[in-house]
Amino acid sequence: MFLPSKKDLKTTLEVFAVFHWISIAFIIITTVTIVNLYLVVFTPYWPVTVLILIWLAFDWKTPQRGGRRFTCVRHWRLWKHYRDYFPLKLLKTHDISPSRNYILVCHPHGILAFGWFGQFATEASGFSKIFPGITPYVLTLGAFFWMPFLREYVMSVGICSVSQSSIDFLLTHKGTGNMIIVVVGGLAECRYSLPGSSTLVLKNRSGFVRTALQHGVALIPAYAFGETDLYDQHIFTPGGFVNRFQKWFRSMIHIYPCAFYGRGFTKKSWGLLPYSRPVTTIVGEPLPMPKIENPSQEIVAKYHALYIDALRKLFDQHKTKFGISETQELEII
Repeated sequence: MFLPSKKDLKTTLEVFAVFHWISIAFIIITTVTIVNLYLVVFTPYWPVTVLILIWLAFDWKTPQRGGRRFTCVRHWRLWKHYRDYFPLKLLKTHDISPSRNYILVCHPHGILAFGWFGQFATEASGFSKIFPGITPYVLTLGAFFWMPFLREYVMSVGICSVSQSSIDFLLTHKGTGNMIIVVVGGLAECRYSLPGSSTLVLKNRSGFVRTALQHGVALIPAYAFGETDLYDQHIFTPGGFVNRFQKWFRSMIHIYPCAFYGRGFTKKSWGLLPYSRPVTTIVGEPLPMPKIENPSQEIVAKYHALYIDALRKLFDQHKTKFGISETQELEII
């Protein structure tokens, strides 16, 4: 009888862990929709659906009020397999005091932000040991909290809404030692996520600086080396039909549809799993911000420039360790 080796079993678990995170939203949304339609149309148990909707309405603001995390979920063994698939590694350059709050700004987004999820929404890389006394809150689009059960799962690892009210609440009602994690490039950065790329959408994104000034919290730059290497993209001919469709789609809903691809369930196959390539996240030095309740555009621009300088310094100090040429620089657009 053929028995898989420990190495084969470990590889299978790693692939499953990553596939689970890629597909979980689709699986939950599809299952919840089909089950509730069945209950309403074909059975007398429609009150179950009504109760779910009542609970959703009652609990609607929880993602904007710190969420509902479960420490045990953040420590699942599954996330260690997720970490080892790439693998992921989290490094700090300075100690972070738990006596203050922080906004940690992540770059780049990549295609599906695998590094940021693994490093800060789970304990796979040992966040609580690396940053003792700090509670991370990964912020994401509010749409993830519209669907029952998906929202519960997402909140269980400490993910909250990226709305302004959510940020204000976390920085004013949760004491100190809180670290808000935002990926400011967002989905707009996906189109630039190519192996070896260091292009960031940041030039006109200064809302995080204004928020930091209003609350007087430090900004922390962080860069994930290897995040853009996890997928390839097919670049369509500029001006061609598909390229024009991409631009039209982006103009309509602000999302650029990328033709990305990676590996399949085996290393040499084609599919939508990311490549097994290392991603190392370097967390930089906090950049102190004065507290200004209503900062002018000039003040925001000044500290935005200081933040970009700090980010460039972080990138330049570490880039050669990860195979990036000494002459390659961050491209801020």
